[in-house]
Parts: sequence; structure tokens; C-alpha cells
Amino acid sequence: MLELKNVSKKFKNKIILNNINLKINQGELVVLIGPSGCGKTTTLKMINKLVVPTSGELLINGKNISQEDTIQLRRNMGYVIQQTGLFPHMTVGENIGLIPFIQKSHSEEIRKNTVELLKMVDMDPEEYMDRYPAELSGGQQQRIGVARAFATDPDIILMDEPFSALDPITRSQLQDELYNLHHELKKTIVFVTHDMDEALKLGDRICIMKDGDIIQYDTPENILKKPCNEFVEEFVGKNRIWNQPEFIKAKDIMIPNPVKTIGNRTLLQGLEIMKSNKVDSLLIVNKDQQLQGIVTLKYLRMKQEDNLKLSEIMETNFETVSMENSIIDIVNVLNEHHLGYIPVTDNKEKLVGLITKSSLLAVMSNQYIDQEVGV
Repeated sequence: MLELKNVSKKFKNKIILNNINLKINQGELVVLIGPSGCGKTTTLKMINKLVVPTSGELLINGKNISQEDTIQLRRNMGYVIQQTGLFPHMTVGENIGLIPFIQKSHSEEIRKNTVELLKMVDMDPEEYMDRYPAELSGGQQQRIGVARAFATDPDIILMDEPFSALDPITRSQLQDELYNLHHELKKTIVFVTHDMDEALKLGDRICIMKDGDIIQYDTPENILKKPCNEFVEEFVGKNRIWNQPEFIKAKDIMIPNPVKTIGNRTLLQGLEIMKSNKVDSLLIVNKDQQLQGIVTLKYLRMKQEDNLKLSEIMETNFETVSMENSIIDIVNVLNEHHLGYIPVTDNKEKLVGLITKSSLLAVMSNQYIDQEVGV
């Protein structure tokens, strides 16, 4: 775990960080973001002692880094910056293997590790090992910077706006590669950016900063849905969640308390329930509110036996979605099975809501209207 306790930083009379507290769990990718001058890069540089706090403590696995050997601390952390920091007079292989070489690792081991690291960032070792940085594109250089950060198998990797100077396509590709690497290798990554889209795409948690304070530290989903104040809402963008549809869940858009009844009701009773509620289908549940089946008005009208029970004619082969399914999942299920509606259940198969195509269109239409009028 990486922890900042009551950390402040002043340059002359200016407060850069104002008594911040931050905990980053092992294996998390945490994004620091905020306006220019908010303190995000200063926070990052404190972790490897490039900047010393005026007061407070920085702990790694419970140990105060002020008491750790600075050189050793930095060698055990990966560090990726915007300008890559590659040495122009060294080949790609030499750049990646520099720290292991300084640590006197065996040359054959360094080369083998470098080959694996190049493959890891999707670069052919035979093609790129002996090239120089000037012979590479900006995206290729940044890939080498990422590979070098992993060279000593560090527990913590610091990344200071590493992709900000790249073109949008290359940037998106590297974001995807970093996301995959993080989930495969489970490294603790602290990532500074000024781009909210990048933060939402990469972060397990996002730390929004302003004027040296932490304003909100939360999951991307919670920041989009529950901004803690007007600054966060404006900084994130009021309608941005619709640009991140994977964060829009069934529980956010479902109709709660759909019309339902129990299976021992008669067909006539079922028809009356539908009529009084102005619906054309009934969801059948048991005493524990678990979904058992579905009966449609069209099918009920085909039956003449009034004494039949709904449980005897209900459709038991039906599709459902969970509360955590995204709007993308829901649309796919509706389209794939040609459905006009779909029940929402919890992890105990309890009926908790209903999503219809019309309600889904209404939600999306309202959002479009809000965007058009600038709400």
C-alpha cells in the first residue's frame, strides 16, 4: 500500500499541497487529475522523492520513504514521463536494460528480459532492439519508455502525462495496451493526466484535485454519477456519463416495482391486473419475489379456461439482465432476442425492475434533449 498522511508542500509562501491524505492499494491504477497547478505532479514526484514534503509522511507498505535510501527507492520504481526520457546515444535495448545493467545483472539475463519487455509492448525485438530513439516514432518511443519502467519488475510505476504529446490514435492504442498490462501484471500505477476521458478509461480510482486539495477520490462510476460538488460536476462534465455507456447500469435506468403477481392467480384475475395497471404483460414471482415466469396479454386472450392458473401457462424460458449490466449489454440482449422488454433481477433472482424498449428510448431521448438545450 502507498499512503500519504497529512502531506503539505510550500514553495516560498505559496501552498502547493494542503495537508492531503491519500491511500492507494496494491495493484490499483490511480489517476491524479485536476486543473494546472492543482498539485498532481508534485504529489507524483513526492512518491519517488523528487520533491520533499514540507510536512507529513509518505509510506510504502508502512515504511516512511524519508528513511529509505533514495537511489534504491527510485531504482525499485518505474517512471514514465511525457518526453520518454530515453538516452539518444543508447540503443533501444540499452535504454531498457540500463537499470538492470547498473544493478550488475547478468548480460544474458538482461537481454532475455529486454526481449520479453519489447514483446510486452508489442514491438518486435529483432526489428527494434538495436535501433536508436531518433529512428522511432513518438508512439514507439513511448512504448520503449513503458517497457523500461517495467525492467526491474517494480511494485510501483509512476506515469506523468505519458501519452499527452501523442496523436489521438496512437494515444488510444497505448491507453489500451497500458490497461491490458495493468490487469495482467497487477502493478500499482499512479498516473497523472489532464484528460478526463483518459482518466475514466484507465483508472480504478480517480483523485480530482484543486488548489492543493483533494476534492473527490472515488471510482470512475461514482465520480460520474455522484460528483461531490459543483466543481467536480463541471470539471467532469454534466453529460459525460453518456460518453461512457459502460458506466450506465440497468439499476440506473430500470422501471422500479414493475407490475407483478403470484402464479396461483387465475387467468381472469391476471387479465384484471393487466387492465387496471394498463400493461400488456405480467411478471410472475414467488413468495420470495423471485421471478418465475412471464405472461402476456396476447397469450391470455387465447385461453378460454378461466380457472387455469397463471403458473400453468406462463412462459418460463425468458431472458433477464442483472442490475450491474450496462446499457450496452441491455441493448445487445434486446436486439439479439428481438425483445420489447426485459426484467431486471438481483443476484438471488429477485425481481427488482423492468426495462422496456420504450423506457430505454425515453431515457436516451431525454438525454439528447438535455444536451441540445445545454442542461
